[in-house]
Amino acid sequence: MRNTVRQAARATVQLAGAVVLAFFSIIFITVLLITAVGTLAVVGAGLLPETVLLIRRMAGAKRRAVAAWSGREIPEAYLPIEGPLRERLRTAVRDPGTHADFRWMFAYYGYGCLGFLAVPLWLVGLLVDGVWQGLLGRKAVVLPLISRVADLDAAWSTALLKPSPKARLVERVEELTETRAGAIAAHGAELRRIERDLHDGTQARLVSLSMRIGLAKRAYERDPEAARKLLDDAQDQAEEALTELRHVVRGIHPPILTDRGLAGAVRALAASSGLDVTVRVDGLEDRHAGAADDGPRPPAAVEAAAYFVVAEALTNAVKHSGAERASVQLARLPAGLRVLVRDEGRGGADEAGGSGLLGMHRRVAALDGTFLVTSPVGGPTVIEVELPCVW
Repeated sequence: MRNTVRQAARATVQLAGAVVLAFFSIIFITVLLITAVGTLAVVGAGLLPETVLLIRRMAGAKRRAVAAWSGREIPEAYLPIEGPLRERLRTAVRDPGTHADFRWMFAYYGYGCLGFLAVPLWLVGLLVDGVWQGLLGRKAVVLPLISRVADLDAAWSTALLKPSPKARLVERVEELTETRAGAIAAHGAELRRIERDLHDGTQARLVSLSMRIGLAKRAYERDPEAARKLLDDAQDQAEEALTELRHVVRGIHPPILTDRGLAGAVRALAASSGLDVTVRVDGLEDRHAGAADDGPRPPAAVEAAAYFVVAEALTNAVKHSGAERASVQLARLPAGLRVLVRDEGRGGADEAGGSGLLGMHRRVAALDGTFLVTSPVGGPTVIEVELPCVW
């Protein structure tokens, strides 16, 4: 009997909150009608976006209440209301999430009063179930109905507040537009870096090489020794130019990824980082040049993104964190790849701080992956990346 009463009391609290929210929705419908009239008269056009934002807060409160009762989250899918007034009005009117909130609010005007049923159910339940369960030891009949009413309220709210397929599509389009812009920006920055490296490094050395060969040709007849020295310098210049070209190529797609796979390439990074790095690999195999494939591997773009995330994270750890130790974990997931890099440094890493985190984030977002940085002041810094792929 005690458990029955406790569950009924919890359901009553849930329904009481629903009644309070329904009362506010009744008041808010009046505010909404006033706003609509004002918008049509142009005078109150600026109120509409703010009214929609208030409705979103009310719907958010109901989502949280339903999640607390049922244990199932109701996702949100809204377009951001920002920019000039004309843009905010257009977004507020066209957002499918706003339409869903309006439908819920008007429906809630009716079924939000279900909570009032708790009062007669308590009066009848304490008498009937007190005798039926408390004295006769039978299963309670009336008080559990209060929980069922709360379940009904949660089910209807879930059906009305969950994003429609159109809202999810709009949200997905916005997300893809943002990640596409980030990918284009990252691609442009990468092209500028390659152009700068070629112009300032390799091209300058090739020009110097050409000049030395030309001087050697002129000096060959009259001063063979000077010509030989110029040719030696030209050979050194050619070797340095080749080294810089390899560096540029390595920045585009490291050859070690092709030769040894992601696990082997990351181990090579760890060995050359200057830190005490522990590498843990789950579900991936090291590959060596000339070896036969010994299992599936992620697509080249995913391998490259994971490799550059690890490389940039370890570089940041060396330059900025003051850490002596770090760890790298690569894990194969059923539908993707997880990369986790942790350093025991001072922390405080921020994407806006110019430490390469923004570039990593854009590279991961371009592949529809997730990028999470946890870096409290005092450390540790943890970078967790998940990249979707088919094995």
